[in-house]
Amino acid sequence: MGIKDDAVQIRAQGWRTLAALHNLIEGELERALQAEHGLSVVEFTVLDALSRQDGWHMRMAQLARAAALSSSATTRLVTRLEDRALLTRILCQDDRRGIYTELTPAGEQLWAEAHPTHDAVLHSALESAARVPELQELVTAVAPEGEN
Repeated sequence: MGIKDDAVQIRAQGWRTLAALHNLIEGELERALQAEHGLSVVEFTVLDALSRQDGWHMRMAQLARAAALSSSATTRLVTRLEDRALLTRILCQDDRRGIYTELTPAGEQLWAEAHPTHDAVLHSALESAARVPELQELVTAVAPEGEN
């Protein structure tokens, strides 16, 4: 195995470690958010992204990037959340092709109720992951000092 092969193996191992940490955290979040608030992780991510707009709304393309989804998956998700009265779509006055999305009062309330659960589970999952030798270094890199 040459130097080039070693670099490929190191990157691959880094990616596997990152994926393992992501899966551990996402699984914990999914279980807690579903059980306590009836939300999936990606639904929470959308509500969270919209909650950070401080009274503004987001274009669908921005929301897709924030949730790491394709445009079609974002459209389907927004439709489901709109059906639950958690958000609404608004046509852009300047560009009729543009569609904005914003939280409804019910969406704001659900986000406010779910946010502490998300934060607590994330903290707990990072603490657990920090005790796994293979994940310890990555947890240290992603968690603020004193958080894990």
